Order: sequence, then structure tokens, then C-alpha cells
Amino acid sequence: MDRDEEMGHGDRSLLFIGDEDDDLGADRDGGSPPTSSDEGSFSERSDDDDARAARGGRGRRGGGGDDRADAPDDGQKGTWPQSYRQSIDMLSAVPSPTVSTLMAASPSLSKLGSSFFKAGSSFFLKKGEAGGSGLPLTRPLLPPSSASQLSQSSLHQRAVKQSADNLGLPPRHLAAAAYHEADLPERPSRACLKSDYIELPPPASKCSSSQSIINGFNVLCGVGILTTAYGIKEGGWLSLLLLPLLGASSCYTGLLLKRCIDSSPNIETYPDIGQVAFGIFGRIFVSVVLYLELYASCVEYITLLGDSLSSVFPLAHITGINLSAHNLFAIAMALAILPSVWLRNLSLLSYLSAGGVVATVTVIVCLFWVGIGEGIGFHPSGAVVNLTRLPVALGLYGYCYSGHSVFPNIYSSMKDRSQFPFVLLFCFIVVTLVYAGVAVSGFLMFGESTMSQFTLNLPQQYIPSKIAIWMTIVNPYTKYALTMTPVALSIEEALPQRMQNYLVGMSVRTCLVLSTVAVALLFPYFALVMALLGSVFTMLVALILPCACYLSIKKGAVPLWEIILCIIIIMIGVVCACVGSYTSINQMISSR
Repeated sequence: MDRDEEMGHGDRSLLFIGDEDDDLGADRDGGSPPTSSDEGSFSERSDDDDARAARGGRGRRGGGGDDRADAPDDGQKGTWPQSYRQSIDMLSAVPSPTVSTLMAASPSLSKLGSSFFKAGSSFFLKKGEAGGSGLPLTRPLLPPSSASQLSQSSLHQRAVKQSADNLGLPPRHLAAAAYHEADLPERPSRACLKSDYIELPPPASKCSSSQSIINGFNVLCGVGILTTAYGIKEGGWLSLLLLPLLGASSCYTGLLLKRCIDSSPNIETYPDIGQVAFGIFGRIFVSVVLYLELYASCVEYITLLGDSLSSVFPLAHITGINLSAHNLFAIAMALAILPSVWLRNLSLLSYLSAGGVVATVTVIVCLFWVGIGEGIGFHPSGAVVNLTRLPVALGLYGYCYSGHSVFPNIYSSMKDRSQFPFVLLFCFIVVTLVYAGVAVSGFLMFGESTMSQFTLNLPQQYIPSKIAIWMTIVNPYTKYALTMTPVALSIEEALPQRMQNYLVGMSVRTCLVLSTVAVALLFPYFALVMALLGSVFTMLVALILPCACYLSIKKGAVPLWEIILCIIIIMIGVVCACVGSYTSINQMISSR
């Protein structure tokens, strides 16, 4: 058993490899796909695989034989963070559990009509087999029952038998293997990271193009859409030209990430790209930037929840405690979110979290419903351009395209990877049109009184206004745990092995939630904080780093025109990051 397995972060390539990858690896190596072991399990790896893992290799990533010994070793094995792939997959391709599985686990519900749910399935499919349940993301929280232990034991025995049959081992070797596994001491953290929760393994197939498009929409259509109308108020009408400009640049850099992944079989995630381009420092820098972006998004979720609920209940208070309605609801919602962050099996949130596209469409429909059906109307107003506040609008628009941290995972999970450019282009065109349409409609409806979230301008007496507000509340509530999980896992992974246990994990996640509340209360400026995030993190993740990594990885093979284009995009990103962050911070200081 290798060290990564002991730490609870097994070889990611063993868990997310598919039939297509096996065939591809066999074609590269001139051999046949491996048949000596089960892809979904990493407890039966051969001694050769363990030796390669100790040397920092990728195991059976391409073909599994010794033919891969001469392959380039980029050193991702054992390098922090190893949990990135699985945790970010939860953001892009959350496998919704089939309703038939849930009904089967509840006899009382099954009696009500299980025939209606026989074909229940998920729009969001993820690479890999059910073997991914060995990772921390799919390890639930409470101690297992004897029945679940028996089920896991029988599953393991079948896996060992299958491996022995594939290797042609005699029965005595099978018995020895099972006996040896039974003698292995159980890790201290294993018992406390399991539970009686229903196991919901990911589907066996990969994502089709249509499912990848939905995943892309779910990543790009976030809370940024609420501030686009405010962007016109800050930057003027001409600031709308930044939307297609940033969208085109971000789409191009997304294709650059694809080319970086295709350059080496060892590259699967954004941190892998950073390591191949700039070594260990590049991997750590990229990872820290991505985790800070996710953490800051959680801060925005708390602020959004506080603003939305305080608009519905403006007079809410607790006797004897001097707290504004915004602060009260921010603290209350953080406490309500905390149990979901403690969960290790986030499949329980998959139905709601994967409905981000539905929530966004509902809010857009409600906006037009109020504008057309309730008589508010559209009234042209506003400046053509406002140069002093244009950087704020730039940061707000930039935040709308902050999905590059997930694009490599969407690409890796696709059944037909050649369709990724079409998927990316289609997603960016649609979301750009949607963002522009909402921005124009919202500003024409509310003019100079447009608030940081247009939902706060919707009259509370109308039904569509209430629907929009509650959709705005439910969406970040369900996404908070999924967004914070990668950050929590990265911290837990970096801790010493003796500290990787239940209590420490709970403490880390609790501290992270409380810290986001503290930051949200200290900087309760939803639009300005979002502009700061868009100016710093989005420019780094979406513009600067993809171009820099691409030029480093493909040096000598990049045409001159593309070198010039990448340099121009990098310069634009640097200028926008500096100017936008300065303006946002300056306005936050002046607003205090």
C-alpha cells in the first residue's frame, strides 16, 4: 500500500481512467490495454506499480506496463495537491444519484410508486467507475453499520477474485491475497470517515457533448449575472464592449488549456499544467490562486445570502444583540451551511447544486416578467462611459468568465474530446449574450438606482420578485459546500499524517466557514469584492496563466502570431488586474 493511499489521496489516474484512455494509452505504447487489475481499486496494485509510484511516476496512466518507464515524468505523484481532481470534479460534473437508488434505500417511499423512478438518471456524468468511493470526497462521516461492512467485504473479495482470474493465479494465491488484505491494519481515519449514508457511485460512462455543455453553463452562469446591470451603471454603456472582448479572450485561453493537456499524458488538471510549465513552484502557485478564488467565492455567497434575506426581512433582529439584519442573516446562514460542509459525501447535494442553470434561468425569467408583465417598463438613461469607475465594471464583467479552473476537468470527462472546442465556443457565446441581455434589461428598468444585485431592486409585492429572491438564496446555499470542499481537502492533505483524522477535519472546515463570515462582515460590499476578484483572480486564472503556461510548455512549436497574441493577452490581463484591484480597494476604503 503506497503512501498516497495511506493518506487517503490515492492515485487519481487509477480512478478516473476510462476505456477510451486505455485504448489511447495502448496505441501510444504499442501494446494492449492492461487487464491485470481493476481500474476502480488501488489496493491490488503490483509491486512494479508501487515502485513506479515511489519514483514519482503515474502508474498505469497510459498503458500500465514497463513500456511507460521511459515516458516523461512530470512529478505530479505525491505533490500537493493530490485531491484537486476529485474535488473540482464535484463542481463541474456532480453525478446526481438515481432516484431508484434512493427509493430502494427507503422501503416506505418505495411503496408510494417506485415504478415512476426506474429510469432516474443524471445529466451530469463523471469519468470513472465506482472505485472512486475510496477517496475522501466520497467517504461519508459516520461509522459504518455491520451490513455496510459486509457489503464492502464482499465487493473487495469479488475484486480480488477478478484480478486473480485476469492474472491466471491459482486458488491458493487468491486465498493468500484475501488473507493478506484481511491482516492489514485499518487506518485510524478510515472508520471515522465512513457512514450509513447511501453510497451513490458515479455513473460508469463519460459525459456527452450535451452534458458537457450543461456542465459549462453551470460553471459560467453563476452569481456574476446579478451584477452585470450594476456594471453598466459604473462604467457606462460603452463598458458593455468589455463583455465580448473578455469572453473571446477567455474562450481562446480555454482552448490553450486544452492544448496544454494534450501535450502530455501526465497532465489532467490546472495544477498539473502549472507544474509542467514552471515546475513545483508553478504547481503550488496555480493551486494557491485557484483555492483563494474558491475561498473568495464562498465569502461572496455569505454576503449575497445576507443581502438577499435582509431585503426580505429588513426588520429582523434579536433582542439584546445589536446586529443589523444583514449581519444577522449572514451569521445565521453560515451556521445553517456548516453541517453541509462537514459532509464527506457531497452526492447528497448533487440534485440542488447541479440545478444552477435552472436557478439562473428562473431569475432571468423573473426579471423580464417584472419588467414587462408588472408594468415597470424600460427607460433609457445613464452615461455613455464613466472612465473613473470603468475598472470596477471591468472586474465585474471579468468575474463572469471565471470558469477556467474547471475547464480541464470538463475536458477530461468528455467522451468525445474533439468536441471540446465546440462546447467551449457554444457556452461562451450563449453566456455572453445572456449577460449582455440581463445587463441591458436591468439597467433600463432601474437606471441609476440599480443596486449591486438587480434582485434587490425588484419590488417585493410581485410574485416573480419573490421567486427571484428565493432562487438567489437557495442557489449559493447549495453551492457553498461544494465550493469550499476543495479548499478544505487541500488543507487537510497538507497536514501531517497523524493529524489527518475526523476531529481535525471538522475543525478545519468549521474554521474555514467562520473565517468567510468574518471576511464577509468586514467587507460587506458585494459588487466591489466581486470586482476585486474579477480583477485579480480571474485575470490570473483566465488570461495570464493559460498564456504563460502554453508558451512555456509549447516553446519552439508556437507560431509567431500566436506568441504575439499571447503576449498581448498577458499584458491586458496584467494592466486590468492592477487598475481594477486598485480602484476596487480604493472604493472599499472610501466606503467605510
